[in-house]
Parts: sequence; structure tokens; C-alpha cells
Amino acid sequence: MQKIIVADNVSMCFNLASERVDSLKDLLIKKIKFQSCSFDEFWALNNISFSVDKGESCALIGANGSGKSTMLKIISGILTPTKGSVEVNGSSIAPLIELGAGFDYELTGRENIFLNGAILGYSKKLMLEKYDEIIDFSELRDFIDVPVKNYSSGMIARLGFSIATMVKPEILVVDEILAVGDQAFQDKCHKRLEDMMNSGTTVLLVSHSAADIKRICQKAVWIDKSNLRFVGNVDEALQLYDKPG
Repeated sequence: MQKIIVADNVSMCFNLASERVDSLKDLLIKKIKFQSCSFDEFWALNNISFSVDKGESCALIGANGSGKSTMLKIISGILTPTKGSVEVNGSSIAPLIELGAGFDYELTGRENIFLNGAILGYSKKLMLEKYDEIIDFSELRDFIDVPVKNYSSGMIARLGFSIATMVKPEILVVDEILAVGDQAFQDKCHKRLEDMMNSGTTVLLVSHSAADIKRICQKAVWIDKSNLRFVGNVDEALQLYDKPG
């Protein structure tokens, strides 16, 4: 089976300022006085290694702050790891990592369809061809000319999901977005995901819903406090994750 994602000893360090600098003036004064701002290192990921086969559906599980979303951002190319590497062999990847990422909240839903499509690398011609399909799936036709700043989080999720899944990417990365919106729309999202997986799309999912994980995923990667705890069957992973202690 072809490996479409290979994470090899991935570590990610963030520098957290431990000394507050309130203004550019304060920073310049410190530099003139040869003082430096001190930083605390925070390792969001420590030596994480796993692989995902082409067409496989894989969940990243763990408590809030464990490093799951950081891992997704590295796989999506948004972040570069401090150590290690991630090899992604798919030619197209659609990240649904943060609600409204890539949206300009001052623009209308209609304008954001074309803006978000361009960010994802889609041509204007393709966006015009898919425009009605996007609106119909999102069920936002009555609000499409309203600025996105007036949308609810559920409406933003509808529009973002509709754009990202209008074509079948080789890899779809989903972070908690399925938890937003009413049950009917969640069911539509699950159905579209199932159709995409049946046609060969690889899915990476972060979710705190065991039901969603079991429904969508075959495999799970458990990250606990930045460290890898388990890679394997999704049922076994959830049992270990839920076990006290």
C-alpha cells in the first residue's frame, strides 16, 4: 500500500515570551541597553512518527493542547517542524483546520467563495462552474450576499466545508469542523466524506467525538501531552485513550 503521509520524528518548539514588551519603543530601549527579551521553550510535539496509507482514514486523538492541531498544520504545510520531517505524497490537500481560515469577514459569502477558492489553488473558471453546487450544499443562498462577519459559526462552517470539498482532493484534513452546525448538516458532511473516501480520498480527522471517529476512521494516532502514545486500530486507540490513568 502506498504511503501518502509519512511523519518522521516530528518535533515542534514554540518560543513563549516570558517577559512582556508592551510597545516597539520598549523593545528598542531594551536593544539599546543590550537587554534581550527572554523566551520559554514549549515543545508542542516530541518525536512523533506515523504514516497514513493512500485512501486511509485516520484520526488524531488526545486531550486539548496535546499537539493534534499543530500536527495537522505541519502536514498541511502551514507550519515547518523544528525537527524531523513530514513527507506528503498527494498532489492536492484541502485543509479545514480553523473556522473561517482564508475568509475575509468584511466580504460577502459570494466574494469569499472566490477568495477561498483561490487560496486553495482553484481557478476562477472552476469556481464559476462549481458556484451553484457550493451554495446549494451550504444552504446559504439567501445569505450569500451578506458580509461573512454577520454569519454564525455554523454558517461559516457550512461555507468552508462546501468550498473545500467541492472537488475531491487526494487528502482532506478536518479539525473539529464536523462538530459545528445542526444534525442535518452534519449528516450531509458525513455523507460527502464517505463518498470522497469511497473514491480514494485520504482523510485526517481531529475530533473529540468518539462516534464521529468510529464512523469515519479506520486508524487512530493518540498524542498525549506532545508525545506519541499509540498508533493503530481505532477501537483499540479509543479504549486506551478512555482508560483511567
